[in-house]
Parts: sequence; C-alpha cells; structure tokens
Amino acid sequence: MSQTPQTTPGPVVTPVRVVIGVCLLAPFVAMLWVGSYAKTDPTFIGIPFFYWYQMLWVLISTTLTMTAYKLWQRDQRARSAAKGGAEQ
Repeated sequence: MSQTPQTTPGPVVTPVRVVIGVCLLAPFVAMLWVGSYAKTDPTFIGIPFFYWYQMLWVLISTTLTMTAYKLWQRDQRARSAAKGGAEQ
C-alpha cells in the first residue's frame, strides 16, 4: 500500500493574524473604556473632548479596519499560493 505524503497546513495563529486581531480589537477597547474620555476638557474648536475623541475614533477605526482587511487579503493570497491553488 502506498503512503501519501502528509502535508501540514501553516500555523493558524501567525504574526499577521495577530496584527489583524489587534487592529480590530483596538477600537472596541478604546470605546468601551469610557473613563478615559468621559470629560469635557480639553475642547477642540469649541467641541468638548467627549465628542471629538469619539469622532476621531471613527476615522481611526476606519483606517484600522481597512488595514486589517488588506492584511487578511494578503494572508489569504499567500496561503492559496502556498497550496498551489488559484483560489481567492
């Protein structure tokens, strides 16, 4: 009986996937830690800190989510190429 070579898939947790997780987790931690931004000072062009901090995190969250998505696409392409397939 012939033995087929057993291929082991790459590790499930890679440094790229850890970075993806941090990118996706950071906005949640920042917004759930209310004590860090539940204040009015300092104001920015007359807007209390509470509001401009949250609006700033909208932009930061967008950037981090986009970064995580691009890293995920690159990771999936690399895994597909390593398998020798043309999957996407």
